[in-house]
Amino acid sequence: MTFSSTRPEDLLFDAARKGDTAYIKELLDAGTDVNIQDGRGFTPLILSTYEGHLDAAKLLIASGADVNAQDFGGNTALMGVCFKGYPEVAELLIQNGAALDLQNGNGGTALMFATLFGRNELVRIMIEKGADKTIRDSRGLTALDLAHQQGNTEALPYFQ
Repeated sequence: MTFSSTRPEDLLFDAARKGDTAYIKELLDAGTDVNIQDGRGFTPLILSTYEGHLDAAKLLIASGADVNAQDFGGNTALMGVCFKGYPEVAELLIQNGAALDLQNGNGGTALMFATLFGRNELVRIMIEKGADKTIRDSRGLTALDLAHQQGNTEALPYFQ
């Protein structure tokens, strides 16, 4: 494959955002680093999962993507998935070793993102998989505190 003036890494970021598995495979086969980070610390896996591209995520993980890579704010692919609300992608990440309790720069966890944004299926999944409900963010709040604060009463039973 011949690349234009655009760097292969930039092309990989674009392909990951779009979920273009054929192009991702082509770029990886050409030697592009699967764990390269952009100017914000996003990896191709973080970008593809944030857009809900399950097949692209599968390909990137099979190609050695770090499921626990953190962007420059400390956010992981699992945190982004819990923010956006993609249960299937979360299951894939967890099955492939995504740490449930990593904290970002504000002390937030994937469970906190799911709770805060009303992604209650993900709240259930995270708790069933063993996410620590007692972790506190930089403000001293737990995921349960966030559920109360947001009026997310549907999440409350999962914290029992």
